[in-house]
Amino acid sequence: MKNLANKKILFIICGGIAAYKSLELIRLFRKNNATIRTILTLSAKKFVTPLSIASLSQGKVYEDLFSIENEVEMDHIALSRWADVIIVSPATANTISKLATGNADDLASTVILASNKQIYLAPAMNVRMWEHQSTKNNLKTLRSYGYKVIGPTTGDMACGEYGEGKMSDPIEIFNEIRNFFKARKENRKLKALVTAGPTNEYIDPVRFISNKSSGKQGYEIANSLHKRGFDTTLISGPTNLNIDQEIKLIKVETTDEMFKVIQQNLPTDIAVFSAAVSDFKVNEKSKDKIKKKENLNIKLERNIDILNYISNHNLMRPKLVIGFAAETKNLELNAIKKLKDKNCDWIIANDVSKKNIGFDSDYNEVTIHYNYLNKKKETLSYKKKSEISEEIVDRIVTQMN
Repeated sequence: MKNLANKKILFIICGGIAAYKSLELIRLFRKNNATIRTILTLSAKKFVTPLSIASLSQGKVYEDLFSIENEVEMDHIALSRWADVIIVSPATANTISKLATGNADDLASTVILASNKQIYLAPAMNVRMWEHQSTKNNLKTLRSYGYKVIGPTTGDMACGEYGEGKMSDPIEIFNEIRNFFKARKENRKLKALVTAGPTNEYIDPVRFISNKSSGKQGYEIANSLHKRGFDTTLISGPTNLNIDQEIKLIKVETTDEMFKVIQQNLPTDIAVFSAAVSDFKVNEKSKDKIKKKENLNIKLERNIDILNYISNHNLMRPKLVIGFAAETKNLELNAIKKLKDKNCDWIIANDVSKKNIGFDSDYNEVTIHYNYLNKKKETLSYKKKSEISEEIVDRIVTQMN
């Protein structure tokens, strides 16, 4: 599939044994008709040669910051503007540190610092280097600057150790960049609204009713939608999670607050209600902290059923309404009932009684129940929530098209 014609990619290859993987990555992009230029750092030349890169990329290879020939042909500022996307592979611990501190002592770091384009990092380093707090802090800084990080993966390393720090497979990096271009190419911008996390219903100023939802699945869905080009709004209950800065994030705490903010952000094309909102709230919240010796008599009342309200709204109903059902028993029966009773298009059900699935976990296993005559359900087997989200969004894209 020659689907990257006219796309310009700048590769920055750094010094590490994983540099050889960049050759295969360049081959994949050339096979798909992308135009490639490459910057080879001084240490990278110890692992791959300019000749091998030029032969595969059929493009210019830049090496030295103060090369008169290179600056006459295209100065480093122009090179940073030329690219549609910049890929740093492998991104070594040293390179990550330099970028995080704004160091620009060679052509690679100077071009990146001068760039206004999307930059992807494919880290590769020893497991101890990857796990070092300084590396974590540097990557956190770069993510806050808008850098995208692909990988690394876990496995055997060239040094003989085993662990996380291996550069992602070339096909994984290729697919990530291809998705970036695919999303950017979309002409019709669709709006998507996602809810995530728990809600807190206060009993007094310091105590509240809540649940174990971490918000991870909803955040991953919002990320996946954004990556595909949707204009995404994430309405989140209390969590400790971070989200892409380009995603509109609205923080709330109570169910009533979430309901109000959702109404303010309608209409939307797609609504994914993954938040685990509290079904009940305290009838009358105490103004002061309740003391142990006081008689405790809590009266509860039902919260607004947000999913039911939005899904049955005649004027503001989104084109696609997706609800979630976290159950501990009778999973399919309860999911189907919720699908019908609340007039959803889909219900995504998961059994939260199982260990390491759903609430407060990085993994999930879900079944999608559809409200269509020609399709009833699909099961997405046990995997990371990020992968589950990609599969869900694959189906959203198909449905909206």
